[in-house]
Amino acid sequence: MSYIASRLSVVKPSASMAASQAAKALRAKGVDVIDLGLGEPDFPTPLHIIDAAHFAAKAGQTLYTAAAGTPEVREAVARKFRRENGLDYTADDIVVANGAKQIIFNALMATLETGDEAILPAPYFVSYPEMVKLLGGTPVVVECPETTGFRLTPSLLEKAITPRTKWLFLNMPGNPSGTVYSESDLKALGAVLAKHPHVLVLSDEIYEHILFDGREFVSFGKACPELKERTLIVNGVSKSYAMTGWRVGYAAGPAPLVKAMSTIQSQSCTSVCSIAQAATVAALNGPQDEVARFRKAFEARRNLVVDGIRKINGLTLSPPEGAFYAYIGCASLIGRKTPKGVVLEDDVAVANYLLNDGRVASVPGVAYGLSPYFRISTATSEEVLTEAIARINAAIAQVE
Repeated sequence: MSYIASRLSVVKPSASMAASQAAKALRAKGVDVIDLGLGEPDFPTPLHIIDAAHFAAKAGQTLYTAAAGTPEVREAVARKFRRENGLDYTADDIVVANGAKQIIFNALMATLETGDEAILPAPYFVSYPEMVKLLGGTPVVVECPETTGFRLTPSLLEKAITPRTKWLFLNMPGNPSGTVYSESDLKALGAVLAKHPHVLVLSDEIYEHILFDGREFVSFGKACPELKERTLIVNGVSKSYAMTGWRVGYAAGPAPLVKAMSTIQSQSCTSVCSIAQAATVAALNGPQDEVARFRKAFEARRNLVVDGIRKINGLTLSPPEGAFYAYIGCASLIGRKTPKGVVLEDDVAVANYLLNDGRVASVPGVAYGLSPYFRISTATSEEVLTEAIARINAAIAQVE
C-alpha cells in the first residue's frame, strides 16, 4: 500500500533540475557534458554581501526572526520598491520567504480553493503549474506564440478568464523566453483585468535587472496602480545579486494576503535564515555596481548565443529581451532521424539527443507549456557557451 498522498500523483518533478541531474549522472560516468539545464548566475556573491552575513553571524544575529522577516529586511525591500519601481509600500506590506518559489507557494496556499483556476501564459516557469496543482488549483495554460513575442495579449487574456479564475501569473523578463512587457502592454492587460475584479495578479519580477538593448523595466504595479489591492509583486535577490543559494525571496501585496502568507510561513519553516536576511539588507541597500556588471556580461552572452544559434540550420531563436536563457525553436527537426535511426518525435527527443549525443544538457519546451522548443541557460562563461554551441551544431548537422 502506498503512503504517498494522492495529490502528488499530478505533480511532476522540476524539469530543469531533472536535466541537470541527468548531466551530473553522465559526468559521474566520465562523460564530458556541458550542463545548461539550470539557470543560476555563475558569478560569486558580491563581497560586501558576504561580509554583512559574516558580521551578522559574529554579532549574534543567529536567532529566530519574525515570520514575515526582520524589520530591517522588510524596510530595505520597501525602500527598494520605492527607489527602483515607484511603488509605495510600507514594511507591513512586505513578506520575506525562502526564495521566490516559496513566496508563490505561500500565496497559492493562502488563496486557492479546490478547482480555482490560475491563468499561466505559456511558455511559463516550470514550477507554476505544479504548485497550482499541488494546492488543488487548475492551471489554465494560454499559449502565447512566438509571433506575439511570447507575450500574453488582451484578447487571449479575456478568453481565458472564467468565474473560477483566481490568479493571473505574469513573469517578466520571462523564463524561458526572456520576454519583456512594456508599460503599454501591461496597461492593456490591466484594462481587461479591471472588468474582472475577482482575478488576482501575481507578477514575478525576479529578473528585473537583467534587461538588454537599453530596455527599462516597468513593474506591473507601476503600470496598473488601480489594481494594487489585488496584485502581488514577487521578487528576490537570487538572480540579480548572484545569491541563488542564500534562498531569499520577497513580495509586496495587500495586507490581508501578506498576513495570511506570514501565518503559513510561521507554521511551516518559521522564518528565513537570519543571516541570509542580513545579507539581503546589504544587497538591497548597498552598492549596485555589481548588478550592472552582471547585466552587461549576460547581454554579451546573449549576443554570443543568438549569433551562434542563427548559424545552425534547423534551429531558430528570437533574441531574448532579458533574463539569461535562450528558448530555441526546433520545429524543423521534428520527424527527422538521428544517426542511430531514432526519430525525433518531439522536443523531449531533441533534448535527449543533444544530451546523449551532443553532450549538452537542455530542457525540453514541453516543460514550459509551449513546443517544439528547448531551453538553455546562458548564465555561464562565453568559453563554455561557445563550446556548447559547437556541440549543438555538430549534433544537429548529423540529423537526417
